[in-house]
Amino acid sequence: MFDIVYLLEMLGIIAFAISGMIVARAKNMDPVGVFTIGFITALGGGTLRDLILDNHPVYWIKHQEQPVLILVMAILFSYWKHADRLRASQIVIPDAVGLGVFSILGAQLALDLGHSWLIASFLGVMTGTFGGALRDTLCNEVPQIFRKDQVYASVSFAGCWLYFFCQSLLVNEALPLTIGVVFIAIVRILAVRYDIRLQRDANHQ
Repeated sequence: MFDIVYLLEMLGIIAFAISGMIVARAKNMDPVGVFTIGFITALGGGTLRDLILDNHPVYWIKHQEQPVLILVMAILFSYWKHADRLRASQIVIPDAVGLGVFSILGAQLALDLGHSWLIASFLGVMTGTFGGALRDTLCNEVPQIFRKDQVYASVSFAGCWLYFFCQSLLVNEALPLTIGVVFIAIVRILAVRYDIRLQRDANHQ
């Protein structure tokens, strides 16, 4: 159980950190800015979750290899000669993966601490979206979670409930985790690709 959770956690950190670094470079930030935005994007949601759940020390303090990994990534990314070709619009895939991973892991931790499915789903959404919201805010963008033209938090919420139902039916814990993560990531990518929205403006009718 530990292996699959840790593997997913590291995957989510890498994915979210990449999305943050792409946006930071698109905003012409220096290496300190690239690291800061990558760090906040990758670890912000989990930090808020742990603070709310009074789960101390927060997980990245217990696992110091995670901020070290982000630091190394930021240094390499800052001096990668092709990084300037990247645009903020190219964060869709890493952002979707990070959203899926941290939504499900946030919900799972809440369940492990004895909370209900409803509370766990709220905490899952918070874990999955807060880092990206901080990234967008610090980079002077409207957070995707608040944009009418984005399906974001709703995908996270639905994926958490899919995970709960799969967990109640399946003995193997790794499979429900994987199903939940993949569902959120794929639906998010498809929503962006095919311009799927919960609400459309009049000129999109």
